[in-house]
Amino acid sequence: MTSFQSTLAEGDTVAEELAADQQSISIAEFFEKNRQMLGFDSGARALVTAVKEAVDNALDACEEAGIPPDIYVEIEEVGDYYRLVVEDNGPGITKEQIPKVFGKLLYGSRFHAREQTRGQQGIGISAAVLYSQLTSGKPAKITSCTRGKQAKYFELTIDTDTNEPEIGSEDTTTWDRPHGTRIELEMEGNMRARGQLHDYIKHTAVVNPHARIELREPAEHFKHERATDQLPEETEEIRPHPHGVELGTLLKMLDATDSYSVSGFLQEEFTRVGGKTATKVIDNFRDRHFGREMAWRPPEAHEDADIKDSVSAATSNKSKAATRDFSDSIKAQIHGEDGVSHAEIVAIVDEAAENIEDEYGTTFGDTVRENAVAAAWEAVTAERTADIYALVDEATTKRKDDAHVQGLAERIADKFGAEDNPRDRVTRDALAEFVRRAADAAAEYDDATFGETARENVVETLWARMRTVPDDVPKVSAIADDRDTASELHESMRETDIIAPPTDCLSPISEELVLEGLKKEFDADFYSATTRDASVHGGDPFIVETGIAYGGEIEDGGKSNVMRFANRVPLVYQRGACAITDVVKDINWRNYKLDQPGGRGIPNGPAVIMVHVASTNVPFTSESKDAVANVPEIEDEVERAIRESARDLKSFLKKRRSMQKRQRKQDKLADILPAMAEKLAEVTGDGELDIDDSLARIMNNVLVERAYEDGTVRLTIENNDSTNADVDVTDIVTEDPGDVADATVVEMDGEWFVKWSPTIPSGESATLEYEVNGDASFDVQVEGIEDEKLTVNT
Repeated sequence: MTSFQSTLAEGDTVAEELAADQQSISIAEFFEKNRQMLGFDSGARALVTAVKEAVDNALDACEEAGIPPDIYVEIEEVGDYYRLVVEDNGPGITKEQIPKVFGKLLYGSRFHAREQTRGQQGIGISAAVLYSQLTSGKPAKITSCTRGKQAKYFELTIDTDTNEPEIGSEDTTTWDRPHGTRIELEMEGNMRARGQLHDYIKHTAVVNPHARIELREPAEHFKHERATDQLPEETEEIRPHPHGVELGTLLKMLDATDSYSVSGFLQEEFTRVGGKTATKVIDNFRDRHFGREMAWRPPEAHEDADIKDSVSAATSNKSKAATRDFSDSIKAQIHGEDGVSHAEIVAIVDEAAENIEDEYGTTFGDTVRENAVAAAWEAVTAERTADIYALVDEATTKRKDDAHVQGLAERIADKFGAEDNPRDRVTRDALAEFVRRAADAAAEYDDATFGETARENVVETLWARMRTVPDDVPKVSAIADDRDTASELHESMRETDIIAPPTDCLSPISEELVLEGLKKEFDADFYSATTRDASVHGGDPFIVETGIAYGGEIEDGGKSNVMRFANRVPLVYQRGACAITDVVKDINWRNYKLDQPGGRGIPNGPAVIMVHVASTNVPFTSESKDAVANVPEIEDEVERAIRESARDLKSFLKKRRSMQKRQRKQDKLADILPAMAEKLAEVTGDGELDIDDSLARIMNNVLVERAYEDGTVRLTIENNDSTNADVDVTDIVTEDPGDVADATVVEMDGEWFVKWSPTIPSGESATLEYEVNGDASFDVQVEGIEDEKLTVNT
């Protein structure tokens, strides 16, 4: 049977037919057929995704304009479809930009900006428009008003063949908002993901406490008020960090820059690169591009070499005094070094020649200098093996036989002394090859074994002795035209220690506002928040924040609630594929007093665990941006932040359990003591006993008692605890007490609040007094002491 492929050789007809069928596709057409990549893979999820994209855009627009966000979301069932309306009070969008923002995929202002933003690609809201028109056939309806202008109204769709907006209607209209934007979409959907929708809105309110968000859907109506008017800190765009660029990007930057020199390019195009850092990068580049030169010890250790005699013999047609001083100067400088390379000898000779020229008025030209360099270099390198032996012996173990070390040293020294390498200059890779060949030869001919570790140690020791050369590096244009040279520069940038990028490109929520957000949305007994210092992943700075709420009205009876966020956006889906979830599961929550069956997984209990990653480039697992990828640097910071907040939770739970145990003991005593007091009163005949004082002393409580006699009120505070007691005591009295010593008095609605804040040492008591006229009633309030450690007998 003839195969299709075999017919291709019969002529050009089939190839031409295949070529005729090949064509480019637009990004809109691609996502039309792959909408699941953007989160529109089902009717339930599509509705949540559309809400998310519209709300994220609204928050960004308001914050960029410095306006506290006021966002309204409405979902209404209309026939076979759902109508989604999202309104905001942002700055509005100009008439010219409205079609492009909503009707063109990959259109936006943030893709090239290195700063923290909710969205970057310019896909989200236009993808929602695309899904709407695909499922309902109806256009998106957009109303937008900029301050001082009349509102503009558009009805539009996306031409998927060209990825361009198609405007069906355009007009001016009236709108009750002075500025803002409204989008209305009709789409296929359902409310089976109502829980995820509510979670998204609630979680958005948690990490955006400066926003007011209202949701009205067919079954329920929610309104989340803002907890603060404090907007997120403004971010500033930063240049790329040298550790974060890839080779292809570097080639583009080299081709586009106006800089001629590598130093100028590094300082102009990258953040955290000044003159000193640029020099370090260039030195590393020289090492890779030119190699290093071996630095040999001065020839005092060599019997047959004398620098002064060699240089004097190489210097001709100069006076004896000038020649003597010239050679003496070179010898003195070389002897003052632990080791000298060929380039360093050139610099020493040039310096000596210039000094002698100034002193004697005698010219030491290029030929004389070259002869002097050659003579000094020959004297320095007359015996290389001794130097190499000392370095190899230092790098290898003491168990190596001297003869084996000598043999390896001789073979390496021969590689340096080769005719094709007169300056003893090699790259690190070439040096490693020298050592490998020498070690293999030693194994073959000397029966000497030098393993991989020993070989690596020898290479490291030799490389550390070698010197970076002063050769001029290629210009930027030359590097841009040579991929291999550009790769050397790229590797040099990566291996240079460079300060982490600045963090003013980030806008973390802050510990204070994390707490405000949690308290606004969760009625709990305990709250904790942590904001870590900035770290770096792939050259991009990021900050991890965590918060924990526990107890109170938070539902118990199952797994704790893990809330994941990236750049203030809730991550609703793909929980199991997210690095944040993995980190939460891997922590041993039993150490923090939470139940965790099996020792791994989401802990049980009435807790909310919140994690926020703020970055200029959050590494998501997919285009739908539902989960953070497993990047070790981010996972490490997430774990550290969670543990910081969890330690506070551990202290709270330990203390609460201690107080519960104390209360149980106190309750038992409260049952026993009255019976004992009654029996004691019967035996002694002294009348009924007051057990409150006894209970307080047995339990080491702080006891507060009041006595009122002849217009004088006395509050006695007795501290039976082992530590000092800092208490706030407020007595609420219905008669005017006048001025009270050491207290503040505030009148409110016919009642006077008399407040003291004493510190009572352990085992001591304090008496607080004031005067009132006539009949009065009292109500004391004590703060600063746990209820379980307080007894009030008034």
